[in-house]
Amino acid sequence: MLAGLRGAITIGGMAAAIKLMKHWYVKEQRNLQLQKEKAEAQLQLLKAQVHPHFLFNTLNNIYSHTQGVAPVAAQLVMGLSDMLRFMLYECNQPLVPLSKELTMIRDYISLEKIRYDERFDIHLDIPSGADHLYIAPLLLLPLVENCFKHGASNMLEQPWLNLQIHLKEDLMEMRLMNGKAKEKKQGPNFGIGIENVRKRLQLLYPDRHTLKIMNEEEVFVVTLTLQLECIRSSRKKEENTFVLTNNE
Repeated sequence: MLAGLRGAITIGGMAAAIKLMKHWYVKEQRNLQLQKEKAEAQLQLLKAQVHPHFLFNTLNNIYSHTQGVAPVAAQLVMGLSDMLRFMLYECNQPLVPLSKELTMIRDYISLEKIRYDERFDIHLDIPSGADHLYIAPLLLLPLVENCFKHGASNMLEQPWLNLQIHLKEDLMEMRLMNGKAKEKKQGPNFGIGIENVRKRLQLLYPDRHTLKIMNEEEVFVVTLTLQLECIRSSRKKEENTFVLTNNE
């Protein structure tokens, strides 16, 4: 009987030891996996820090080498650098100043004007002094980009674009029109960029926006009203307006 009890204790001890070793092994493997993931995350962070730094240094070098011999190329590089800096360093915030969003739109349109060799008839009526108003980043750019992607590239003669943005306190009213080649009236299907804007508006501004899109035979019209976030609302809104035409 005593021998049997000793045998049971021995078997029980071995089972407990095996269970303990298994638990230690699983815990050790988990620690190793966590260390591996941490090292990979640190490496990715290092890459994220190095790549933009290298990119902007390279763009600055290209700009300095082309400024004297190829001013148009230098202007393109500088505009691209400003847009990338905004996208990489500021667009990770939920909100950005409306003034910076509008500056990026002007930079983007300026780059497209150079690409079309000034053939593009562009009129912009965009407010300045909107630092107290904030908007979700990169919300308006896809709408402007669509004008060049689906409108200008299909125009047979003189491409044109008209962008008007007006502010009434914290309410932004935007009307964007562009010409396109004459075709049959399209249905409700739009590009990926516009659909993404529509979804973001529904998520971020569920009861604070209206978006209307008309795709006619020769013109594409986007009308957007959006209630913006207002910070330092006591500061008086500047009344001056930035206007750019093709004759400037």
